[in-house]
Amino acid sequence: MRKLFSNPLVLIGFIIIASILLLAIIAPLIAPSDPDAIDVKAILLSPTSQHLMGTDGLGRDVFSRMLYGARISLMVGFVAVGIATAIGIVLGAIAGFYRGWVDTLIMRIVDVMLSIPTFFLILAVIAFLTPSIWNIMIVIGLTSWMGVTRLVRAEFLSLRNREFVLAAQALGAKDGRLIFTHLLPNSLTPIIVSSILGIASAVLIESGLSFLGLGVQAPQASWGNILTDGKEYIQFAWWLSLFPGLAILITVLGYNLLGDGLREAYNPRSSQH
Repeated sequence: MRKLFSNPLVLIGFIIIASILLLAIIAPLIAPSDPDAIDVKAILLSPTSQHLMGTDGLGRDVFSRMLYGARISLMVGFVAVGIATAIGIVLGAIAGFYRGWVDTLIMRIVDVMLSIPTFFLILAVIAFLTPSIWNIMIVIGLTSWMGVTRLVRAEFLSLRNREFVLAAQALGAKDGRLIFTHLLPNSLTPIIVSSILGIASAVLIESGLSFLGLGVQAPQASWGNILTDGKEYIQFAWWLSLFPGLAILITVLGYNLLGDGLREAYNPRSSQH
């Protein structure tokens, strides 16, 4: 931890993520108004002390919608990455532990999935479903597990013939005990790093889908559909594009800084330099 937080970029990333999570949690307490409340007398007002981030084309307070949008965007990131990580751990563990034809079959499926551009695959699937936050989380999770699978498989292959695993096997440990007690705990660090970086990717995908009108649907606020509203008024209502764009940029940057810092801190090769 000392090595991790001695890196100023990692500290910045941690502060960014912690701040955004805190704002999302306490959104109902600090939001100045209902994010869906329409006020025809306050349409397209520029930022003021009353409306910190201005108002949109329906007179809704953008600051309130940004706070509630953080909840949606981060929830999509966490749930989608949770689904992808769970699938990746199971398939990667099976491939790396049993090897042989099982490994070959799983890795060929991974290769096929990786040959298809993820975003276009998600677009194709979403087109056949009703756009909703739950469908988005599930689809992103079901199309993003390949990297975790390859990572877990590689870790299991490197650990499979280590002395502590062979000793446990010689003592009669079953496959389940070898996987969950000896191999998986020693593979957690790269999985955690991959998951943190995956959250940033999921937030970007959700924002892109919402921007295209295939993600979170109005009146529910997300950073992507706030950005979509802003493109209609971009010439004279700059705040509708600036604030959600900055929020997405800063959030993704925070997760990337923290993920890279974790990778460096727990990489044995980097600790030797």
